Amino acid sequence: MPARGNATGKLIGSGRTADVYEIDEAWVLRRNREDWGDVAAEGAVMEHVRAHGYPVPRVRTEGSGASRTSRTDLVMERLTGPTMVEALVTGAIDAVEAGTVLASLLRRLHAIPGRRPGTRVLHLDLHPENVILTPDGPRVIDWGTAEDGDPGLDWGLSAIILAQVAVDDDQPVAEPARALLVSLLADPSGLTGEGLAEARRRRAVNPTMTAREVELLGVAEELVRSVALLP
Repeated sequence: MPARGNATGKLIGSGRTADVYEIDEAWVLRRNREDWGDVAAEGAVMEHVRAHGYPVPRVRTEGSGASRTSRTDLVMERLTGPTMVEALVTGAIDAVEAGTVLASLLRRLHAIPGRRPGTRVLHLDLHPENVILTPDGPRVIDWGTAEDGDPGLDWGLSAIILAQVAVDDDQPVAEPARALLVSLLADPSGLTGEGLAEARRRRAVNPTMTAREVELLGVAEELVRSVALLP
């Protein structure tokens, strides 16, 4: 694949909006597609939470060649280990433990002050595909949607993302996703009715959603409300 001005190593991963290339044993280059997102802002929030002890990859903001950053290129620490989804599929972690880990990561994140007074840092896409289970513990990746705000929205998005999988009969991991959702929302949970409603609204207009995923939002929200005992 052409490197658009930066030499890259082999492609080692792809997501909905970005591709990841090998630089060396310590670093990777993540390249957003179609000018998606703002990697300078993403790198800044990652460094902000890392300064508060939160488990994220290190980022490298200066350099040349493959390490040079642009609005679409982010050089970050190379992590070793499966995603939480991969670990669930192989049985290396069960759904209850995975939900407990996700809840802990949300609570730890929301203890970090936002950069606007009275807010907390929100990831807004914290789900099992964005958690790498390294030998040193879980690390959270993909901070392109992060912003400062109210934690209830972050809980709402994590919950409704899981619920969309849980209510999809075509998903082979629907049953584990449901168990994971129940574990995530066990007390203490920061989910609020307002946060869940806003989470559904944001998911509905998210350009990465498929028509099927949007179609499932209503029943997904109902599942979350039933699990969390929200009216």
